[in-house]
Amino acid sequence: MTEIAPIESLPATELVARYRSGDLSPVEVTVAVLERAERLQPELNCFWGLDRVGALAAAAASEHRWAAGTPLGTIDGVPTSIKENVAVRGFSQPSGTAAKFDAPVATMDGPSAARIREAGGVIFGVTVMPDYGMLSSGVSSLHGVTRSPWNPAWTVGGSSAGAGAAAAAGIGPLHVGSDIGGSLRLPATWLGLVTLKPSFGRVAVDPPYMGRVAGPLTRTVDDAALFLGVLTRPDSRDYTGLGEQNLDWTDVHCGESGVAGLKVGFHLAGGAGLATDPEVAASVLRAVELFAAGGAIVEEIAPPMTEKYLADLDLFLRVRSLADYEVLEPARQAMVLDFIRDWVLAGSGVSGTEVLRCYQSIQDLRKATVATTAPYDVVLSPVSPVAAFPAEWPMPTNDPATSLDHIAFTAPYNFSEQPASSVNCGFTADGRPIGLHIAGRRFEDLTVMRATHWYEQARPAQAEPVWPFHTVGQLAR
Repeated sequence: MTEIAPIESLPATELVARYRSGDLSPVEVTVAVLERAERLQPELNCFWGLDRVGALAAAAASEHRWAAGTPLGTIDGVPTSIKENVAVRGFSQPSGTAAKFDAPVATMDGPSAARIREAGGVIFGVTVMPDYGMLSSGVSSLHGVTRSPWNPAWTVGGSSAGAGAAAAAGIGPLHVGSDIGGSLRLPATWLGLVTLKPSFGRVAVDPPYMGRVAGPLTRTVDDAALFLGVLTRPDSRDYTGLGEQNLDWTDVHCGESGVAGLKVGFHLAGGAGLATDPEVAASVLRAVELFAAGGAIVEEIAPPMTEKYLADLDLFLRVRSLADYEVLEPARQAMVLDFIRDWVLAGSGVSGTEVLRCYQSIQDLRKATVATTAPYDVVLSPVSPVAAFPAEWPMPTNDPATSLDHIAFTAPYNFSEQPASSVNCGFTADGRPIGLHIAGRRFEDLTVMRATHWYEQARPAQAEPVWPFHTVGQLAR
């Protein structure tokens, strides 16, 4: 079957080229995106809200600019969505929890939304997340369950749940998510998408927090790079930001030499938590072998995560979330998802000295991650030890006691502040996507993106996603 994407599902790079040639208009594309979003929302449950009026006005303005040959920026007229925890004027930020159902409406755009509008992007909707962004699923006390376009019985991952579902369903090409332990990369691995968790501070966030970054969820590496060229522009509200950056995000292709001579470390075990599923390990190993066949110098390494580091990180994050929970009135505490309530309450009674011990352990994890990965240009691993689990489960183990047992591959790079991507590298026997995690040294985001692009182009056909919107059925209509 010939894979032909509808206009609302075309890559951003193609949309921009066709706007420039006059072959497509931002208005017709935005109308198609909005219609697809409205049609699929009852099935996928991925949007907190759509802005039809604002999006069409922005698209019309973009159409005039393209006709005059004066686009505002590299994504002028391209439809984009933004995760619920990023401020978008006209929308509230309830953080996925019913306890904040009446959160105030934002009157000012957050950094990512501001950068998108400055570049002419069309913000058409805000995507959902689970309670407080502390689940790797689309389960929310406010929104219900977000479901996968690949199969509604499967999780979309989280906490950038709605962003991932919208991207995989072909509802526009560019979607903003955030990540404090894997919340961009986990949706990417379980939905077959591309993402980069950038180096800490590279994409401005407000408010900033240790390990927290924002970044793209897209279907191609070129689209992710195009979007990062916009999102990485500075914003003074992020006092941890890197400021002006002179990275050429169009330079993500390896050239004729490919990955020859690249120093590549890899590990198939996370070092803590869940054991890696054999199908996941086999797919990632095939990707490693492809790098070796391309001339990379490949060496197996020990993972930086340990059981102690993971347990201390878990306890630290429980207490951090407990602080949010305890300021709620009892009636609102009762609205929080039961799974989250059980998880945070396990942090009750932890002393200040114990929290500081956990904080120091996180710094030790950072040191170990940097030391382990420093000899290599990139480090390859699974993104998650397991493939997608049932959509109704909050976490892969469905148990608050082992809530973070799946983030041993992803979390180290949040706290070491290093860049890390996900790109699809295969499927389980029952068709669930499997992501390859590619991490690099701090600030070497372009090295990671080049390796990711090389693999995207070199991977065998059986590892390349055939998107749900290319198939016959409700999602394709």
